[in-house]
Amino acid sequence: MTAPIECYTWKTSNGRKITIMLEECGIPYNLHPINIGEDDQFTPEYIAINPNSKIPAIVDPDGPDGKPYTVIESGAILMYLAEKTGKFMPSEMGKRYEVIQWLMFQMGGIGPIFGQVHHFKRAAKEKVPYGIERYGKECLRLYGVLNSRLEGRDYLANDEVSIADFATLPWVFRHDWQEVDLAQFPNVKRWYDGMMARPALQRGMELP
Repeated sequence: MTAPIECYTWKTSNGRKITIMLEECGIPYNLHPINIGEDDQFTPEYIAINPNSKIPAIVDPDGPDGKPYTVIESGAILMYLAEKTGKFMPSEMGKRYEVIQWLMFQMGGIGPIFGQVHHFKRAAKEKVPYGIERYGKECLRLYGVLNSRLEGRDYLANDEVSIADFATLPWVFRHDWQEVDLAQFPNVKRWYDGMMARPALQRGMELP
């Protein structure tokens, strides 16, 4: 029996990536909610796990060489779990790098830009028209890139679902926060509806 992975996360787009992956892989895990609204991420106990004081993080008691291993950063965690399980990341080099490219697209583009949209539209104490316009336009451009990529495709990378899809879905899930109508991006909407119909993904989205 494989020892459960210790998962430290919260109900954010980045946090949900990992519970989705764990549920989709069928890996046993223990959930440790880190309430970032109450600054749980700054406790000495959590800083000992992740010095950057961000969620998510995992501790695998059966890591490389059978020793406990800590992984931080959501993209790295997805890649680690994919390699550990042999799931949702192709072994063939070309297909593998299709997944990695679209994972990096999420990490370097969608995540930061959509996050800024969330901030300026929802969290900022005062409305900053420049920030709303700048990041809002780039958000729509990125949706356009996704829509083009998904033309005639069921998934972002190859012909099978991958960690690139799991990384991107929780950000598109917040399209209402971004004030984006998915009907304007029909390929994204088709992909989104298909992904949201996956039972394991639904469980991962509901946690913690």
